[in-house]
Amino acid sequence: MTTTAQTIDGKQIAKELRSELAEEVIEFIQNNSVVPCLAAVLVGEDPASEVYVRNKRRACEHVGIESQLHRLAADTSQDDLLKRIAKLNKDEKVHGILVQLPLPPQIDSDQVLLAISPAKDVDAFHPMNVGRLLQGNPRFLPCTPHGVLHLLKRTGIETAGKHAVVVGRSDIVGKPLAILLSAKSPSGNATVTLCHSRTADLASHTRQADILIAAIGIPEFITAGMVKPGATVIDVGVNRTDAGLVGDVAFDEVAQVAGHITPVPGGVGPMTIAMLLLNTLEAARALER
Repeated sequence: MTTTAQTIDGKQIAKELRSELAEEVIEFIQNNSVVPCLAAVLVGEDPASEVYVRNKRRACEHVGIESQLHRLAADTSQDDLLKRIAKLNKDEKVHGILVQLPLPPQIDSDQVLLAISPAKDVDAFHPMNVGRLLQGNPRFLPCTPHGVLHLLKRTGIETAGKHAVVVGRSDIVGKPLAILLSAKSPSGNATVTLCHSRTADLASHTRQADILIAAIGIPEFITAGMVKPGATVIDVGVNRTDAGLVGDVAFDEVAQVAGHITPVPGGVGPMTIAMLLLNTLEAARALER
């Protein structure tokens, strides 16, 4: 099947960003005699989480950021996890902290994310950082939405005056992405429609999108009939199926209609990790001032 859409190569764009970041990290270390450090906390042995953490640590190594891995047993109590986070909050050598989700059922994820110092919250999940984003004064931008904006920017896709439709209302992707795309900024100024599983006649909304972002968590949910010809389609979904890893977009058929499209894997995923590195460097800059 011949693809008419231009594939947006997230792996290549992330590689370019990491090269730029590596130079900035060298300059930061030379100027401050401090190495930026990201501490990851992994509770239990979830296979997908193991892969994500390994990829993040490898990416840190590539740009010269120090990484720590704090492994805790699957039966770790919430109290013990909170004590570990408190210790990392006080550690002056640690600039960024991430707790890999999901967490075991005995642990309240909201309480854990609330315990991370906002100044070290490089995932930008803390309510204080979410509030600053909403006010247009962010400390950090959430990694996946920021990665999407970078993909659009590096591909030369204009957002100002365009109609962006976001399918999915999660706190991690859908909601912050809608805020960023509508913000008064070089990467924003779009008119945004935020859709979800309860949206009536969803396809009538998605077919109006100049920029369509799928983040609903349902394998190959977006089909060709839901896409405006020539639209840019960004697939945030990562779904493990019997056929392998697929996104929220039926890639082969949508690629016949769209103007630009991201693949899964190799689209948004690498950008998310690149933005995590950027946030860690920004956290180090702020904490060392």
